[in-house]
Amino acid sequence: MQSATSSPTPLASRPHLEILDGLRGVAAVAVVVFHFMEIIIPDSTKNFIGHGYLAVDFFFCLSGFVIAYAYDKRIEEMSFAKFFMLRLIRLHPLILIGTVIGLVEYFFDPFVSLYAIYGAGKTLLLSISSAFLIPYPLVKDRYANIYHLNPPTWSLLWEYIASIIYATLLFRLRNKALWVLTIFAAVVLFYTAYHFKNLAAGWSGETFWGGGARVFFSFLVGMLVYRSQWILSSRLGLGSVSLLLLLALLSPFSNQLNWITEPLIIIFYFPFLISLGAGAQLSDRLAAVCKFSGDISYPLYIIHYPFIWLFFSYMAAQKPSAGQLSILVPLATIALIVLAYLTLIWLDIPIRRYLKRRLKKA
Repeated sequence: MQSATSSPTPLASRPHLEILDGLRGVAAVAVVVFHFMEIIIPDSTKNFIGHGYLAVDFFFCLSGFVIAYAYDKRIEEMSFAKFFMLRLIRLHPLILIGTVIGLVEYFFDPFVSLYAIYGAGKTLLLSISSAFLIPYPLVKDRYANIYHLNPPTWSLLWEYIASIIYATLLFRLRNKALWVLTIFAAVVLFYTAYHFKNLAAGWSGETFWGGGARVFFSFLVGMLVYRSQWILSSRLGLGSVSLLLLLALLSPFSNQLNWITEPLIIIFYFPFLISLGAGAQLSDRLAAVCKFSGDISYPLYIIHYPFIWLFFSYMAAQKPSAGQLSILVPLATIALIVLAYLTLIWLDIPIRRYLKRRLKKA
């Protein structure tokens, strides 16, 4: 049995897993489209991408894989403080940027003034909540998100928690113990799906603990995929594997069957896709596409929702036609991808470089 800190040979010579980067970008775009569509078509059974929220579980699984790939060999050589600072530098600048964008939308939304409703004190609390990941489900008439200014941040709270548990416990575990935890986590995931009728949980005050169940299983199984070297070599490329990912997100939404089908997708299908993506072939002409897709995935995910709130207000005030929406949503999605790239280049990368230099000096 492999030790917990062994470095599997097939991936040791691969500095980066480009197709997995490409899949991360595909999943991020799917999340954006899902957030537009759930406002346009609130009935998920009629929504062509009603399972778009499962992309977050794919992110969690990919995160477990990548964290194990990046740190299993070297985490014993660094302090917990250094590991956590590296995670903060990677994740938190965009969380703060997303908070600022959320505040701008909150103050200058031309269709509704939430500031007039909640006032200075509660607005300050909303800002602190978003910036420091403190759950505060204040705005009840807008789904009671635990982070109203930037709702997707809920998953980053669990990402931090998973990273802390990895650095203090999980990296030490051998695969047998990891298997036991993962099987238990699968049972918890099924219970969560049964309790909430689906796995769209974690983002609100009422479903908060469901987010823990989602990251608990997916992060662990992602680690297992890496540790066990479940790398499926094939002739499939980025397009084929992306299509397989989209099949899960576009699968039919059933109020009666979601509690069964969603855990099955997360438990079996997403680890399979990670394995397939890690072993798939990448043509030279698509390498730049994968890099761009991976680069913009996190900024796109973490800054897009304030614009979804603006769209929410616009829908309520203007009631656009289906024809108008068929033009607006694709253009808005493209604009958000461009904004994510500019945010990455002009803000995120320079900030992270500066912070890494400071960390190195310290």
